[in-house]
Amino acid sequence: MNAGAVLAQVAAVFVWLGMVLGISFLEAPLKFRAEGITVPLGLGIGRIVFRALNRVEAVLAAIAAVALAWEVPGPAALGLGAGAVAMLLVQLLVVRPSLNRRTAAVLAGESGPRSRAHLRYVALEVVKALCLAGCGAALVLERL
Repeated sequence: MNAGAVLAQVAAVFVWLGMVLGISFLEAPLKFRAEGITVPLGLGIGRIVFRALNRVEAVLAAIAAVALAWEVPGPAALGLGAGAVAMLLVQLLVVRPSLNRRTAAVLAGESGPRSRAHLRYVALEVVKALCLAGCGAALVLERL
């Protein structure tokens, strides 16, 4: 067993999970409750924060993938890790472009119907968080 690869797997998965939980489920909803934050201001902040989060997520996903390939875990950890990466890819390639267009329109002062893309993003975020938690737990339990 390659202890360095196992440590990288567990660290990447749990750091990634912590970032998703902290940003998506804590910072994002709370920012709109802060005094003086308007929808356009919140969306502008959110665009910057989520762009940064998604970049870090991509790096952590790459680290986890390399570590998982180096020291292949059991099927549960591997499947859940792949599920988390799949959710991230769908978010980045399918949902984010729609969210970016809607955010740009709101920031430009345009009005229109609310986008359902946000709900899809949140649903994918919940599934991704569950995949990461399960993957991390499986990685740890395999080593006990």
